[in-house]
Amino acid sequence: MKPLSTGTGLKDRLKQFDICLLICTSILSLLSLLLMYSISDKDGTGLLKMQAAATFAGVCVMVLLSMVDYQEVVNKLWLIFLIGEIGLLGITLIYGVAEGENVSWLKIGPIHIQPSEFVKGTFIVTFSKHLDMVKHRINHPLSILALGLHAGVIIGLIMLSGDLGVALVYCGIVALMLFCAGLSIFYFLGAGVAAFVAIPYVWDFLKEYQRNRIIYGFDPESDPEEYGYQALLGRDALANGGMFGKGIHGGEYYHDLFACENDFAFSTLCEKFGLACGILVLVCLTVIVFRVFMIARTSRKDSGAFLCIGVAAAIVVQTTENIGMCLAMLPVIGITLPFISYGGSSTLAMYLLLGMVHSVKTHRVKYNFEREQA
Repeated sequence: MKPLSTGTGLKDRLKQFDICLLICTSILSLLSLLLMYSISDKDGTGLLKMQAAATFAGVCVMVLLSMVDYQEVVNKLWLIFLIGEIGLLGITLIYGVAEGENVSWLKIGPIHIQPSEFVKGTFIVTFSKHLDMVKHRINHPLSILALGLHAGVIIGLIMLSGDLGVALVYCGIVALMLFCAGLSIFYFLGAGVAAFVAIPYVWDFLKEYQRNRIIYGFDPESDPEEYGYQALLGRDALANGGMFGKGIHGGEYYHDLFACENDFAFSTLCEKFGLACGILVLVCLTVIVFRVFMIARTSRKDSGAFLCIGVAAAIVVQTTENIGMCLAMLPVIGITLPFISYGGSSTLAMYLLLGMVHSVKTHRVKYNFEREQA
């Protein structure tokens, strides 16, 4: 049988891009820019310019990453990434600046970056490599201990910075990657029991504002004037839009809604453009997750599949947390909605993750050739 072409040229790689991913991310990014323009009466045009720049840079990074063979990166750079991500999170703890109540940002001149957003990509790479190395003995206690230490160090550093929302995203990434790698269900049950037992000790570790966010996050009506205020206002803004919204210059609740451009971007979007627009966002994100899982199935290496699963998990967890906040059903813990919320770090990080997925997609022909030869 005639071997398949590896298609190493730029044009060949671009032809192998996943069209569904490109269409969905383009729609979401355009909606994000439209949202930033629609709230310019509140915050000026600075948000629009910054988001446009971050989106352009993100697309460029995504295309560049798709040209790189992910397997080469995973095999050769995983240890450097592991050391680098631990070091970067450690530096953030020491020299980071506070944004709200979390010390999770680094200031480099006039630029503020959130390292945990970019570490998300390197963590998925290193954890994918780790899973690939122990996949045949993943249920052995020593393998579980090593994987737990790997994830625990990163998540622990993020927890120390006070960024509970991002830490939960990492937990979701780890859980789904372990499940898809074949970890026994009994380990998950054991982890659940251990987490339940540890709740009193973890509760003592949390700061008072974090406890209040959790308590009133699930019952915002019990404290509508303080901790429940933003969640209830976000829900009111979402409902105020009706099916087709108040228009690009309409709406009223977003004026008083804190972080209407990032944490509560979904609420603002629905108030401006209606539930129909909110459904469109959810459909696009669902299609992205579905396509990422499909790419994982056709990856030529297990590390590529694990990598895609980690990206899908990040999108699912962030979307669930963010929309849960906007519906006043989950605690307000400061998490962005992928591709919609304002933020240079979050936007670039999301495109970086999709760049890795496109790399798996554009380099999977070797897998097809090996399968045909077999």
